[in-house]
Amino acid sequence: MAATQDKSLETIEEQNRSTDSGARRLQPVEAPARTSSPQAPPPEDLEKSREEEEAAARTAQRKNRLKRIAPLVVVIAALGALLWWLHSRQYEDTDDAQIDGHISQIGSRVAGYITAVNVEDNQEVQAGQVLVEIDPRDYQVALDRANAELADSQAQAAAANYNVPITSVATKSQIESAEADVKNTQSAVAAAHKNLDAARAKVQAAIGNNVKAQNDVQRYKGLVERDVISKQQYDAAVATAQSTAADVQGSQDAVIAAQEGVTQAEARVVQAQANLRNAGTGPRQVSVTQARATSAQSTAAKNRAELEQAQLNLQYTKITAPSHGVVGHRTAEVGQYVQPGQALMSLVDIDNVWVTANFKETQLHHMQPGQPVKIKVDASGREYKGKVLAIGGASGSRFSLFPPENATGNYVKVVQRIPVRIVLDADQNKDHSLRPGMSVEPSVKVR
Repeated sequence: MAATQDKSLETIEEQNRSTDSGARRLQPVEAPARTSSPQAPPPEDLEKSREEEEAAARTAQRKNRLKRIAPLVVVIAALGALLWWLHSRQYEDTDDAQIDGHISQIGSRVAGYITAVNVEDNQEVQAGQVLVEIDPRDYQVALDRANAELADSQAQAAAANYNVPITSVATKSQIESAEADVKNTQSAVAAAHKNLDAARAKVQAAIGNNVKAQNDVQRYKGLVERDVISKQQYDAAVATAQSTAADVQGSQDAVIAAQEGVTQAEARVVQAQANLRNAGTGPRQVSVTQARATSAQSTAAKNRAELEQAQLNLQYTKITAPSHGVVGHRTAEVGQYVQPGQALMSLVDIDNVWVTANFKETQLHHMQPGQPVKIKVDASGREYKGKVLAIGGASGSRFSLFPPENATGNYVKVVQRIPVRIVLDADQNKDHSLRPGMSVEPSVKVR
């Protein structure tokens, strides 16, 4: 208890000394008035008082300097804020942006077994480089068969084309010959009718001569019995009668022959007309021949197309890279059977990348295509230059799978974001360090 009281007394004395020192600092001019004090303070207190006075003086000097500097600092800060505002109002930026690019799905166009896979994941490939090979033997056989079929159809088409002019000329000759035959047979019919008329006239003449000769024989018979004429004259009359009778029979036979000639001539006319009608179908035969030639040519064209398809199918057994890029998500393996359209890997085109920045609709008031852009990449901190290519036709939410439908009564206004396409300036991505999906921060100079 006594120790506690001693400590309390010491604490009170220290407080009194501090109070005295503070009083001396606040009233330095009254210090000489206390020289009449019967007891001088210890040297330690004097040294401590001087240090406290010097510290107070320094503090006052600092406060004075701060008071003088503070207005200048405020002016500089205001000027900086003004400059920052003037500068920032010329730009619109966002952190909702990323690098975009073409990612192609590499697939097979023909079915077959994979015999070789020439790339690995994340491997850089050049345009036209063979990525996957499919067994080509079946497609080589199909190509050989298509070549043979094309050669056969081309030969048939050539023969059909050769027959067209031959058929045309032959048809023309047949028509001309048939027309001539008709004319000739018609002339023969006319001649046969004339011969018939002449034969009939001869029959009449022969009959007249025979009648006269028979009458002469009857008259000469009585005369020879009376010995008016000689026996020789009578015999001559009899001979003449017999001769004229023979002439009648011969002329009648000639008439029959002439009638048969007319009949035969008319039959030949009918035959010639039939031949002419048959020859008249020649142009249709020419058309048929031309149609066959056209069909043969079509068959040859079809076989040529099948040959080209076979050639393409054989080429498709080697799957090549459509562009320079990096392979990713490779699923192709040797021995795997693939179907047409089956995806085997992805190819990222690293030569053609751009930035898709989703700006708030309130930031697009002064934005337009062609404005310069500074693009800062999060991965490297490097800054690229580009320009605005196009501003999206609708907000990103409109392209979502389920666009929002704000029904009456529960509408909440949300600031929409519009996708803006930004392209890099030439030679900005020569090292191909920008890859689709990277986060970037574009800043568009709109004023």
